[in-house]
Amino acid sequence: MATVPSPPSSASSKSSKGWINSISAIASRVYFFLIILQIPLFRVPCRSGMCTTPLHVTSSQLIASEIFPVTAVKALLYPGAVANGLAKNMTVPSWNNLLDVYNLTSAKEASPVTDLQRLEVLAGSYFAVAGALVGILKRGRMSMFGMLLVLWGLIKEGILGKPVNTDPTKAVFVYPTMLIAVIAAFSSVKYNMKKAAAGSAPAARPIAKPLQRSSKSKLK
Repeated sequence: MATVPSPPSSASSKSSKGWINSISAIASRVYFFLIILQIPLFRVPCRSGMCTTPLHVTSSQLIASEIFPVTAVKALLYPGAVANGLAKNMTVPSWNNLLDVYNLTSAKEASPVTDLQRLEVLAGSYFAVAGALVGILKRGRMSMFGMLLVLWGLIKEGILGKPVNTDPTKAVFVYPTMLIAVIAAFSSVKYNMKKAAAGSAPAARPIAKPLQRSSKSKLK
């Protein structure tokens, strides 16, 4: 019995859906390695001095607020510390001295004004790190939302001058890798093609049936 070939439209939609999913998966992994390996994206003042990655900003706040155990914060920082140590001088940092490497030992005593003046960067860094971790298992919009918040905080301080910074050594700076992180965050969003097609398709209008004439009208 001959098989009926599938319509070309359904085959093309399946191929486009697979192509989009593969791009989303690759972008999610690229974004994950950018965040976890602590590739410098920006430079902004924080409680530990100058932070260059969302993970560094998040870690300084977590250590200062004591929300997470120190061991959990170290576990987040260690992969990037190993990668940076091998890239710079081919050494592996010690687990016990990890907080000293990132200048986090005095984060509790630092003034919280630095973080309060940059709430967008702080909140965006939280979302960026959480999106990188969650995105490996289930891709969503958390990474994109975090990067948008970080961008707005950097633009507000760099262009609008809020808060005012008179120290040139603590000026905000954005590295070119920030563009890669933003593109990866946007591309990692997994879109539901069926919902998009259903939302774009016009809704079917109900056809009004003509009213049947009553028996009295027929007699007339």
